[in-house]
Amino acid sequence: MSMRSVCCLSLAVFVALPVLAESPGLGAPIDQQTLTAIDYTILPDGDGLPPGSGTAVEGLTVYRQNCVACHGEGGTGGVNDVLAGGIGSLASDKPLRTIGSFWPYATTVFDYVRRAMPLPNPGVLSDDELYAVTAYLLYVNDIIGENELMSAKSLPLVQMPNRDGFTREWQE
Repeated sequence: MSMRSVCCLSLAVFVALPVLAESPGLGAPIDQQTLTAIDYTILPDGDGLPPGSGTAVEGLTVYRQNCVACHGEGGTGGVNDVLAGGIGSLASDKPLRTIGSFWPYATTVFDYVRRAMPLPNPGVLSDDELYAVTAYLLYVNDIIGENELMSAKSLPLVQMPNRDGFTREWQE
């Protein structure tokens, strides 16, 4: 390495170190209570589901108040993703990926709605409302009855039509 290269490298390190040590100033500190409210994991077996319950009958009200504008009546025909129908269509020329045709676990529906819906205010639904609207979405996909109570005990037991439709590339 030439003397010129050593000098250039030294100068670059000398100039870069203070810049690297500075924070970009993004974000804000979060308190433990706020973190606890959003830091959760819900597993396919139901581990992590909160207390609460709801039926599709109750969920229809929640759906109409929070979901119908984007997803349409019964989860079809809205301006955003279709949520119902499509069972058996995945192997066809026009697969319809809906909750009933694609999602392998009912607990994932609850988890997704809890984290991301309704737009633009995710997190506003109570746990009972979340169970109820999840029950409604399962009902409109002909997976459960309209009066079946969904809770932390019953939701993981729901057998989704595509539960065995995903395969692993590796063996455990």
